[in-house]
Amino acid sequence: MNILILCTGNSARSILGEALFNARGAGAVSAYSAGSKPKGAPHPGALAVLEKNGLSTDGLRSKTWLEFEAEGAPVMEAVITVCDNAASEPCPVWPGAPARAHWGLPDPAEASEAAARAAFEETFRALDRRVQAALEAGLVEAGPAERSAILRRAHEGAHP
Repeated sequence: MNILILCTGNSARSILGEALFNARGAGAVSAYSAGSKPKGAPHPGALAVLEKNGLSTDGLRSKTWLEFEAEGAPVMEAVITVCDNAASEPCPVWPGAPARAHWGLPDPAEASEAAARAAFEETFRALDRRVQAALEAGLVEAGPAERSAILRRAHEGAHP
């Protein structure tokens, strides 16, 4: 199953979501992330929290969502926005009419230097709960009509 996680800058929340889905999906999920206005590199705080929690950072990069509109791009079964800006922007029309969901979270990259580590850890934990809830609810095995509901329930039921 291909999942695309979108944010504006593609440096923090969407990068965390990509890494979490790839790790927790255990080969059944290929997750990607992208942004409408990518920052150009993953935030060091995002990479640090992934490494601290034993997740790979190999291959993670900040990229535009236009890569996923191009010919030959993977067809997505689900698209998740993780920031309010990306959720309100006009997104491209993705081939295959993927399930859509919004998992809004505050941007940990905007936290003060003193609060940044805790903000990234909190965002990581919130996304991890949602990813695991979606996978445990059968996201990969679900049909297209059920996926949006599973993603919505994962968001609603996984708040701290």
